[in-house]
Amino acid sequence: MIPSDDTIAVVHLDLRSGAAEIDSPAVLRAKVARQLGRAGLPEPDHPLFLVVDTPAGLTDHQRQYELLTTYRALGKIRILVLLVGSSPGSYAREGEAFLPDRRLVRPSVLRASGIALLWAGDLRSARTALEQLPPDDPDALAVLVDVLSVPDVFLRALDDVSLLPDAVAAPGVRLLEQDLPPEVRDRAWRDALARFAGEDHEPAAVPATALSGAELPESLRGLIAGRGGRDLRHRTPGGAADQAYHACAQALERAEDDVTALRSLPGLLARTRRAALEDDLEQAHLALGSYRDLVAAALQSDGGSGAAPSAAEAASRLAALGLHVPSAEGVGDRIGEGLREFAGKLLHRGLALRAVAQRFTALAGQVEPVPGASLLPRLDAHSAERVARRAGAEGVPVPPPAVGASVAAAGAGLLGALWQGPFAVLAALVPLAFVVAALCGAARLRDASRPGGSGGRPPLGPQIAAAGGAVAGVALAHAAGLPVWAGATGLLVAAGVTVETVRRLWRTAADGWAAGRGTAALREALTGLDGLLARLVREHWAAEERLYCADAARSVAGMLRATADAADAEAQFEPRRAHQDAAAPGTAAPVTEPADDDWLSSVSTLEADAHPDAEDADTEWARAYAWDERPAAPETAVPHQADSADSWDDRPARVPRWLHRETGEGGPELVATLANDLTDAAMDAMDSYWGAVERGQAGAFAARHTEERVRDLLSDARIHLQRNGVLAAPRFAAAHRVRATSANLLGTDPHRVAALVGADTERGTVVQLSSPEQGALLSRDPAAAVWLRFAPEAVRADVETAWRAHGGAQHEEPLWTTTGRYAGLIRLTPLRMGVVDTVRPRHGADRETEEQDLYAGRDGDGW
Repeated sequence: MIPSDDTIAVVHLDLRSGAAEIDSPAVLRAKVARQLGRAGLPEPDHPLFLVVDTPAGLTDHQRQYELLTTYRALGKIRILVLLVGSSPGSYAREGEAFLPDRRLVRPSVLRASGIALLWAGDLRSARTALEQLPPDDPDALAVLVDVLSVPDVFLRALDDVSLLPDAVAAPGVRLLEQDLPPEVRDRAWRDALARFAGEDHEPAAVPATALSGAELPESLRGLIAGRGGRDLRHRTPGGAADQAYHACAQALERAEDDVTALRSLPGLLARTRRAALEDDLEQAHLALGSYRDLVAAALQSDGGSGAAPSAAEAASRLAALGLHVPSAEGVGDRIGEGLREFAGKLLHRGLALRAVAQRFTALAGQVEPVPGASLLPRLDAHSAERVARRAGAEGVPVPPPAVGASVAAAGAGLLGALWQGPFAVLAALVPLAFVVAALCGAARLRDASRPGGSGGRPPLGPQIAAAGGAVAGVALAHAAGLPVWAGATGLLVAAGVTVETVRRLWRTAADGWAAGRGTAALREALTGLDGLLARLVREHWAAEERLYCADAARSVAGMLRATADAADAEAQFEPRRAHQDAAAPGTAAPVTEPADDDWLSSVSTLEADAHPDAEDADTEWARAYAWDERPAAPETAVPHQADSADSWDDRPARVPRWLHRETGEGGPELVATLANDLTDAAMDAMDSYWGAVERGQAGAFAARHTEERVRDLLSDARIHLQRNGVLAAPRFAAAHRVRATSANLLGTDPHRVAALVGADTERGTVVQLSSPEQGALLSRDPAAAVWLRFAPEAVRADVETAWRAHGGAQHEEPLWTTTGRYAGLIRLTPLRMGVVDTVRPRHGADRETEEQDLYAGRDGDGW
């Protein structure tokens, strides 16, 4: 068994005309090389030759067959000779005239292993008895050659015929061709290219959330988040930055403790609490200024000299300031792998190329290290002026609860004034306590901005309410004649209410004053400055690796956009316009090159050194069937052949009666499948590019090489679509992808294929490609015939499902072909014994002498 990649092309040779020019191994090899080169294929290790000839040509072209059988290759050569037309006849007995079709004379060079002959005496392509078509009808021959050019069919037919007597068989066929009309196929192709490339005017920015979480590979997530994230220890313990930070933090902690002490009742009575708070706040301001200067020096350490320092130099400068940049060892080992995984994940999700390119651009922006100099503007947000401004804004406290405090003060004054007689003077204690508390508070906070007043003026509501409550209490006690113990009890309760009300009033006033001192603003500034240092250290971590990752991501984005542009250019191609221009009267014939797979219509394919303007009548059978639409390649152009069909409409409307063409209008998954094929092509083309990324060589040359490879694969995808249709997966399709069914791709009925290749009743519809005279030479044993049933692998699931649904038992497994548009039956009938004669002619003997020697039972060498 030969490798599958060596059977992807069958080399075609037509020896019916121009065979004499193939007179040396060099000419033959040049002919083969041109044909394979147009198809973009290398020299095969196991060549497969499909030769079209006539029975008379077997002996006339012995030199050419000798060259074929001695073709130099690493592996085995396989040759399948398709003979078209009748034999020139042989002598029935000595002295009598020729009797046609009584012998098939084969040179001994074709009796070797790996060589077989198919003799189609009459292609039987007429659909009615009134049609008089030639036995070598070009339309029918082109279809038969096209089918035999499918490598799987070629090899199976060769093997089956080789097992028959003399390795010669007469074929009978019944074929079904399923495909799309070119207008449907071209429309789907353009839609797939548009979906593959994406829109030109998509949003320029991608949200950061789109590049986080499970979407990014682990290696790329680590580069974006930084080592340790927010828990990164950026200050070296005991270093300059650490000491400056802790000096400010400790001063703030002492100031916050002083605020807590000031808010208590002892803080209302003693002056030392406020003095300690002011001293600690001054120390905090000084320490914050020193830390701000250190942060500014750190931010300027990698941007002040103009040229960006190396990662080691920047880390050394930061270390001198007491900052620690963790090691990035091993971080860059998987950057290329991560980019490749990211691209594959996005493309296989169905995102367009330009959308993927935008995500790579966003990734580059996120992963690229930010220079410290670019962070300097953020330092202004934590300047002394900004801190003072925020402290002033925070110094507007919530107005004290005047109504509640006044009610509580009135109640305390009332309870403390329930006295009669000489004890009535005690009623002034509660109002006096409120007045004293207000005066002490104003003295402690005399420079604070108080709401509802100016300077240090205390609120008058509680004092007036307490006095009013005291007057009411005295009046109530006198009117009710309350005893002394009632006044004493009320005074005790009033004392408690007074203390709590004063404490609340003082705490509110102290909070407002402390907020005006800016403790919260100082804490916020310290946290912000330390966050800037942490950001700076994170940006320096793995700076070189992240910079390379950003550059590589931008290179990938540029390459993807160039690929999208190539897809747009491919979608703009209109093959019919070139054909119409060529056919227009009064216009010069355009210069085009034969298509890579146009061996059916190209003169240079059939003639080794034919003049480009020469007309070869024996190639008309091929031109009538050719319908390739590949664009011209001007660097190796030959004059356009006006009579060559370039579109579906130019294909012959008449088809052989043993062929049925079924055209679909496209299924629901047609465009998506073609777009996925293009995605696989892009991933295949980028294989070498990812290797360059992993080696740190993702430069312009690698991107340009990848773009050229993408354009080649896009062209290959189009040629594959034109040659094999959409059912067969292209060679670059991902192995894990499950291709859609024929109904979803073509919109055709798979039961037609199932009925053709699976039901025994269909065998009666096979058309024997033999003339009536040749029919007498075929074996009469029905069991001697070999059947070849085949269908594309792409419809296998549908066909087997149809078989199971109808309960049909399959006694033999069909041949599932990897390429091709055809399904059908081929019957290989052996010839009767004695019909085929193998001769080894004498050198220099003419044909008549050889045939007379053949009748006498001998050849020139004494067979």
